[in-house]
Amino acid sequence: MQQLSAQGQQFIQGLAQRYGISTDAAITMLYAVMNGNGTMAQFSHPELGGSGQWMMGGMTMVGDMFNYGLKSKVDGLCVEISNQLMNQPGYFQPAQSQFQSSGNAPVGNLFVSAAAAGQWWPGDLGSPSSTGGQNNVRYAVFPSSRRLVVDIGGQVTVYDTLDNQIGGVSQQQGGNDSMTFSSQYGTISVNSLPVISINGYQQQPQQNFMAPPAQQFNEAPAYQAPAAQEGDVFAKIERLADLFKKGILTEQEFTTKKAELLSQL
Repeated sequence: MQQLSAQGQQFIQGLAQRYGISTDAAITMLYAVMNGNGTMAQFSHPELGGSGQWMMGGMTMVGDMFNYGLKSKVDGLCVEISNQLMNQPGYFQPAQSQFQSSGNAPVGNLFVSAAAAGQWWPGDLGSPSSTGGQNNVRYAVFPSSRRLVVDIGGQVTVYDTLDNQIGGVSQQQGGNDSMTFSSQYGTISVNSLPVISINGYQQQPQQNFMAPPAQQFNEAPAYQAPAAQEGDVFAKIERLADLFKKGILTEQEFTTKKAELLSQL
């Protein structure tokens, strides 16, 4: 979860007062609308009728389907949150095209900036499941996007964790050469993972290092037609000889066919 700024906390408290709900319910709906890109929400909170859905334009569903007062409350709450999110610089639309409702200026950013919140990993990865570090090395794990981010002395490297389920990262000496992590496959070196980016710059795709070197670099052998079976050739020559003895084939025909068959060997 992103950390609310002072303006964000005021906005949440205002919602709670206006709609007669707790700040927890207001925050739940805030993130539900955020996850729906400001146009829809799927939520679950007891104060909001349990599980429900909202879509901009009038579609509102709550657990108590005949509670029209609750439907109206949820719709008003979601619309107000959506309008406020649209006012966030660069959140759903460019800052220069911010929408301002009722002629009022935007209240301000709802969230603390990544730098102010101490976030050092790429913002598009969201929140890590675990973080840690020592000395000049720190790491963050993102299982949902299969990423591991390591910061060594200011160089931030993003790794693809593949299908590893990382249970912990350890480091013996300075640098990432000695960094390992535990997964369902045992202890694995961080350097064995594909590098996605370094300091925000995308890296060239790496070879499939799970395949043997011969599979990585050697071209597939050209297709070769199976050689004629020697036994079949000799069997045909014997049949031709039998036909020649019976006078069915002439000597010239026998000789020509025999030569053709022998050329297949």
